[in-house]
Amino acid sequence: MATPKPVFRADHVGSLLRPKAVKDARKARFEKGTIDTKELARVEDEAICTAVDLQQAVGLKAVTDGEYRRSFWHYDFLEHLTGFKLVERDKGFQFHGANLRPVYPVISGMLDFPSDHPMLKHYSFLASVARGRPKISIPGPSCCHFRTAPEDIDPIEYRDQEVLFSDITRAYAKAVKAFYDAGCRYLQMDDIFFAYLCDPKIRAEKQSQGVNPDWLVKRYAAMMHDAIKDRPDDMTIAMHLCRGNFQSTWVATGAYDPVAEAVFTQTGIDVFFLEYDSDRAGGLEPLRLLPTGNQRVMAGFVTTKSGKLETVDELCRKFDAASKYADLDQLGIAPQCGFASTEEGNKLSEDQQKQKLELLVKTAERIWGEVG
Repeated sequence: MATPKPVFRADHVGSLLRPKAVKDARKARFEKGTIDTKELARVEDEAICTAVDLQQAVGLKAVTDGEYRRSFWHYDFLEHLTGFKLVERDKGFQFHGANLRPVYPVISGMLDFPSDHPMLKHYSFLASVARGRPKISIPGPSCCHFRTAPEDIDPIEYRDQEVLFSDITRAYAKAVKAFYDAGCRYLQMDDIFFAYLCDPKIRAEKQSQGVNPDWLVKRYAAMMHDAIKDRPDDMTIAMHLCRGNFQSTWVATGAYDPVAEAVFTQTGIDVFFLEYDSDRAGGLEPLRLLPTGNQRVMAGFVTTKSGKLETVDELCRKFDAASKYADLDQLGIAPQCGFASTEEGNKLSEDQQKQKLELLVKTAERIWGEVG
């Protein structure tokens, strides 16, 4: 009998607020140089064990390492791909109300996934200390392309975008296999730029650059599909979509309508984490495009951008509304994004974070009678 896929009613996106000990250790290692990599890893290991205990104590069945070993949700993974590097410049990317640190991606060589990528070991450590299902989140394939300016793509071969997309796909297919071989059965791809391509301003920017945003959506969906299509039957692949998350600020706005059909029907994804905590995400109507079957949408009705705590009754009403467009059996609950997409973290306390994690479990138990 085939092992069932890990799919849950309550889950979170992945990142958690960095404890003070981790922040202090990272500063000591990377800014002051007063501790070595081994000591930093020891501090991170201890903090991850505590984070895993927290997640399990509140009743979650899937657990992450909180992304405690990362500075960014995406760049820490990408910079360890063969042919990829990060550079610092004068000014960071503009969010609404904040500037990201001035770090930019550059494709300096032919892309590949190396067998010694450090996040394979990160996953293995998580799995060694977790009683629940260990999950690791990595940036999706589109992240290699969307934020990389054409002038920052060095290989002449990649002037042909189809060659670039093909190499990205191949590298990610290797990553999926490598994580599976490391024991991972629950892998999440944070492919947020599908949601960015719902924003009328961003779509207009792409048009002005000579890029059809609808073509780009379909091409990104095809990359994802082809990267994961050969995964074994007992491996769950999830996708997270949001509109930006840095110190409780955001980038994009716009309902899911321009991308919903491609995301739901062309990617081959099992579980979708969809941001739904504000009017910026639009209405629930795009859920009607979710095919009947085994796919699941984790509705992000709980915000990570503030400490204000939603109520179970409030969330139940939102699921009543969502059930008009998608079968309640194909829904679950999650926060709209991570609590700390970068090491700075969002503007809420660790206690408020815990209350929100507890709320996910309480809501799942109220609506479905279970978390797992």
